[in-house]
Amino acid sequence: MATSTQNAITLKGSAAIVAEYLNYGINSILFQRGIYPPEQFTSVQQYGLTILMSTDDKIIAFLQNVLGQAQEWLARNEIEKITMVITNVYTKEVLEQWDFKVQAEPPSADGTKVDPVNPTASKELKKIQAEIRDVLRQIAATISYLPLLECICTFDVLIHTVKNCDIPEKWNETDEVHIPNAQTVQLKSFSTGLQKVDTIVNYKLTD
Repeated sequence: MATSTQNAITLKGSAAIVAEYLNYGINSILFQRGIYPPEQFTSVQQYGLTILMSTDDKIIAFLQNVLGQAQEWLARNEIEKITMVITNVYTKEVLEQWDFKVQAEPPSADGTKVDPVNPTASKELKKIQAEIRDVLRQIAATISYLPLLECICTFDVLIHTVKNCDIPEKWNETDEVHIPNAQTVQLKSFSTGLQKVDTIVNYKLTD
């Protein structure tokens, strides 16, 4: 998982941790929000939790492609935000927007060695995973207050990179999505010692 040197987490290792969280988080949201039938998911154990993961080959391949590229950008601190968008299949209206905001942390935080080229953090992996577990628990609990999605929905993942970032040929640039008069809930954050991730859900109130 994380690349480590004498129990230190590197930027590449931090990127792997964040990408792994995104994979489990997005799958959990797909299950919790009923985007696909429950029989298309299987349970796995991770972070001390039971997480439902999609068994659909197309979804698995899509997330591997998107998060694989995201991990490369994360390893260079070139991502500002990753957004999971849930839309009505027929009207294309955006009903929910899950933002995963990524912030580079100062090199001196958490006992991190000051090396601008190859920064490392001394934060224990168990502590990072405990923080991620808390966020995933909150994601699972959102079903108690988010509006019921009564239409057939689909999802997409948008990656907001810094300017002058190299974009692969098969990737398209798109506008940022926005839900008018959205309700916003900030979930807990977690930190690798090099990167902090905030999880925020914006949703449309039902009429």
